[in-house]
Amino acid sequence: MLLAVDVGNTQTVFGLYDGAELGERWRIATEAHRTGDELGALLGDFLDLSAIDGICLSSTVPRLIREYEHLAERWAKAPLLVLGPGVKTGIAIHYDDPREVGPDRIANAIAAKERFGAPVIVVDFGTSTNFDIVAPEGDYVGGVLAPGIETSMDALFARAARLVKVDYVEPPSVIGKTTAGGLQSGLVYGFAGQVDGIVEAIRGELGADAPVVATGGLAELIAPHSKTISSVEPFLTLDGLRLVWERNQ
Repeated sequence: MLLAVDVGNTQTVFGLYDGAELGERWRIATEAHRTGDELGALLGDFLDLSAIDGICLSSTVPRLIREYEHLAERWAKAPLLVLGPGVKTGIAIHYDDPREVGPDRIANAIAAKERFGAPVIVVDFGTSTNFDIVAPEGDYVGGVLAPGIETSMDALFARAARLVKVDYVEPPSVIGKTTAGGLQSGLVYGFAGQVDGIVEAIRGELGADAPVVATGGLAELIAPHSKTISSVEPFLTLDGLRLVWERNQ
């Protein structure tokens, strides 16, 4: 059994693979101060760590890498593969400094290329909204970074005293009849429009009508209102980690 771990700035997602099949998965808040022992005790409530044959990790929080090393060595007693420089990915990375590209972005590109072919565009709705592009030749060629949905809304609520936080749900209509409805409409249709505008610009530069796959926690909220998103894959990053693990065995 493979444990795939995607440590993001806000949330951490775990997925348990039996071969290519994704079974149980869990999502917790990312806390940078957690120790390897705390992670081991926490995961021990979810799964049988002794059944783990390996762990593949993507982490945007560098401090936590050593804690997962401790988890793998002491608690799981299984090899750990950290997605980063020197790891076989099966995809060429054309970036001025490949070390600057987040490992989750590389995992997304790998999984999207495997599932949809090339070219393909991934939109990941996380702390930031990341657009990652696989060119027609099959190489990773870069991307676009924009403020994330929750990050943007939190900034708005912090600066506007009369606005209150709202649930992230589809509004009853585009034209809001309440403050909450107006905020929800701006969230859903504003970010859907942002995606479509950026995707069209990317396609123009690529010279190809690349399909768009969305992932991340709020992908299913935005995708139905986007003209360009053709597929939603909530666990795309985990699948990319599985592929990386297989390519390094």
